[in-house]
Amino acid sequence: MLFLNVPYAEKDEAKALGARWNPTKRRWYVPDGLATAAFAKWAGQGGDAAATAPTGRVDSYQGKTVVGTNYVALEHDCNPFEPCTQCTAQLEGSAWLKARQHLAGLVSRR
Repeated sequence: MLFLNVPYAEKDEAKALGARWNPTKRRWYVPDGLATAAFAKWAGQGGDAAATAPTGRVDSYQGKTVVGTNYVALEHDCNPFEPCTQCTAQLEGSAWLKARQHLAGLVSRR
């Protein structure tokens, strides 16, 4: 499966070539088994696809671009709300930790 960066104005053209819409990831893709050469301009191999490619970090669980000022990419899969010796140093002093401490303070006042 190859995900594409198809502008809205070109969606009908991509659909006519065989591209399909993934409503969860909100992106067009080329299904497995279909030749990808016709989709080169949307696959970042030419045209303006590189300019329209999503930027930012990608949530590996949902395949969505992560938006937010407090996002911290962790080296491994752990729960950041529970103590972790591997992540403590990475989260120390981060905006995420400050926001978490602020929220914890608000909750503890109840």
